Amino acid sequence: MSFNEINERIGRYRWTICALVFFATTVNYFDRNVLGLLKPILSDNGIFGADKANQELYYSWVVMSFQIAYAVGMTIAGRFIDWIGTKKGYAYALLGWSFAAIGHALAHNAFTFGIWRAALGFTEAGNFPAANKTIAEWFPKKERAFATGIYNSGTNIGAIITPLFVPWIAINWGWEWAFILVGAIGLLWLFFWFRIYASPEQKLKAGIIKQAEYDYIHSDLDEKNDIKRAHEKVPWTKLLTYRQTWAFFLGKFLTDPVWWFYLFWLPAFLSGENTRKIHDFVIMNPGYTGIEADIPGVISWTMAVALVYTISTVGSVFGGWLPKKFMNAGMATYKARKSAMFIYALVPLSVLLASWLGQFNTWYAVLVIGLACAAHQAWSANIFTTVSDMFPKKAVASVTGIGGMAGALGGILVAQAAGLLLKHYTALDKIEIGYAMLFIFCGIAYVLAWIVMHLLVPQMKRVEDL
Repeated sequence: MSFNEINERIGRYRWTICALVFFATTVNYFDRNVLGLLKPILSDNGIFGADKANQELYYSWVVMSFQIAYAVGMTIAGRFIDWIGTKKGYAYALLGWSFAAIGHALAHNAFTFGIWRAALGFTEAGNFPAANKTIAEWFPKKERAFATGIYNSGTNIGAIITPLFVPWIAINWGWEWAFILVGAIGLLWLFFWFRIYASPEQKLKAGIIKQAEYDYIHSDLDEKNDIKRAHEKVPWTKLLTYRQTWAFFLGKFLTDPVWWFYLFWLPAFLSGENTRKIHDFVIMNPGYTGIEADIPGVISWTMAVALVYTISTVGSVFGGWLPKKFMNAGMATYKARKSAMFIYALVPLSVLLASWLGQFNTWYAVLVIGLACAAHQAWSANIFTTVSDMFPKKAVASVTGIGGMAGALGGILVAQAAGLLLKHYTALDKIEIGYAMLFIFCGIAYVLAWIVMHLLVPQMKRVEDL
């Protein structure tokens, strides 16, 4: 039976829930993305100091303040959401990060930016544990990666749209208003969330969904007891005894930092490529009086960022579709998941060519980075789904929080490495070498993560004794 036939026969309310999670994730990345887009403007305004080399280091510290707080938040968020429930937990998280995003407008140096950035990181930690728990509650296993891919594409939509209006707001109204207006968007979501969201059981009793859709949502035989035990609490000390937890932990630790790097440094990399090409062209053509945009190789970096994340959106949705296709063809769930993830792990190797290709035309670098970001989103849709594949629903948010913490810890290490590398090579006037070294890590991280996860959980067996 086709996807559309299933929806016509049993109902499609679960996709309304997926749409709510998609919108929340989009808002999450609206707020998260503003800093990277405004880095050139903030640097020119002296927010990160006057010295160009030190600006790279101070900026990395601001990024790290977000990631440290995000890691701390992840240690709490999953447990908090499992305890208080999906509806209230998600709402509190979004309310918190919206006000933290607006608070950036009050910051005027690296230290105060770091404080507000930490507040944003701590509160934004609630998004993915809540989102993953919502999908586990509302979708059967065969649809979870697809639903996760759809809501996770919100990270791309947020990253696509913000470059198109955030720099404009900052240039015309001031950078403070960029943070205020973007932060305020999330408050709209709360109205729809409180009006629409409830558990499948509550929606069934209210007559909002059909019995057929409810039964389809709970059609996985190995999860039949999850409903009765949904409110039981599982301590971290127990979860950390399972190889399944460590597989997810290490998979996120190795691959999340790649996305962090693109999010916070891609605008600066592309802007820097423009600066380098303008500098080289002026040296070769000292009498040039035209506009910079006409110099060969110079691109609109804001449009380039939007293009990268547009390509990523395709990867996010396709990432959930491929394992579903494998499963429909009769492949076991774990084998379908791992086969798809192996394919996605190979694609980012193309980013090893980014710096080299950028010497010829920056758009070539943009395209391979876009391809790598698409692969990351496809990978992300599936690594999130491995949690609900391997754990009962009562532990999904907690395990997601553990993995999110691991990803943030990896991001802290990469941010520090990026700050030190780029400071060093900026001082040598060879910043492109620093970026080339960082792209090496971005290329190989997924293959390493896939190998580690394969060794720890070769068949991704479900935990049955929780």
